[in-house]
Amino acid sequence: MTVAIATAIGATLMLSGCIGDDNGLGGVGAQLGTLKVVATTTQVADFTREVAGDGASVTQLIQPNQSAHSYDPSAADLMALSKADILVQNGAGLEEWLDDAVEASGFSGVTVDSSTGIELDETDADHDEHAGETEAEHAEHTDEADDHGHDHAAGNPHIWTDPKNAEQMVETIMTALSTSYPAKAADFRANADAYIAKLTALDDWSRTNIDTVPEAERLFVSNHDAFSYFVDAYDIEYVGSVIPSFDDSAEPSAAEIDELVADIKATGTKAVFSETSLSPKTANTIAREAGVEVYSGDDALYGDSLGPAGSDGATYIAAQLHNVRMLLRSWGVEPTALPASLQE
Repeated sequence: MTVAIATAIGATLMLSGCIGDDNGLGGVGAQLGTLKVVATTTQVADFTREVAGDGASVTQLIQPNQSAHSYDPSAADLMALSKADILVQNGAGLEEWLDDAVEASGFSGVTVDSSTGIELDETDADHDEHAGETEAEHAEHTDEADDHGHDHAAGNPHIWTDPKNAEQMVETIMTALSTSYPAKAADFRANADAYIAKLTALDDWSRTNIDTVPEAERLFVSNHDAFSYFVDAYDIEYVGSVIPSFDDSAEPSAAEIDELVADIKATGTKAVFSETSLSPKTANTIAREAGVEVYSGDDALYGDSLGPAGSDGATYIAAQLHNVRMLLRSWGVEPTALPASLQE
């Protein structure tokens, strides 16, 4: 258990003496219209709000431009968890801090893993660790990891960057809310259908525009390895990342920086993309050494986090549209007009 969470436990216990439990019936309270949902990341919180409508209250733990990998829950977060009927997480090993937070808060509701049913991309570490294994040996190591409570078999957790995965996540969330609150199931279904239609329009618009670029010219360098599902979905060549890891807290070595600069020059990549939740310092350095443009500040991509209200990335769909527009700009392409369903 982290020091921050341990400290927050004491504050939570103090708060609990001041705040009454207005949902003492737990799951039964949901039938009275008081369904309380806690969502971890900015993306799953956005999905959950779209599905819930006015059928549930949604508390978002991670705020815009905060890291999902190294988040430290506050006393208020633990209090919200203690009173929640449902906890929605990204899953796929992203929220490594969550088990401690659940234990500290005493949460006893339903946990929803929104990565359920999504095939995970293997990370470089996974590939290196299991290279040369037979299928049976790989399965044995996966079972051992599960038995010891570790998620070593999990792949890249940034599943939401492919809108098709986002659709699956919305379906999973909708099913969980409907099961916990049957009286609102029809509303949850209608809300999910309407939102999935927008996700489909987003995917179609993105694909139509990206397909105008020859595959050999779809070159992409990002701040960290958070876009593997995105590049797979649209046949983009991922040249590399400033931080050679899907964990945004990692640091590149001098040799890794030199290798990325060489790859950028060799492939003819035209830009390096920073991310809104990360410092652009190293990305700026690499872009300068490679002699290419850097996209930072308002032009940075939304990776691990959505943006604050009023920003280009305030919602999942807005963030995806922003990211595709920036990539198209770096490739010298003017995007087409948005379909009516995506205009806000």
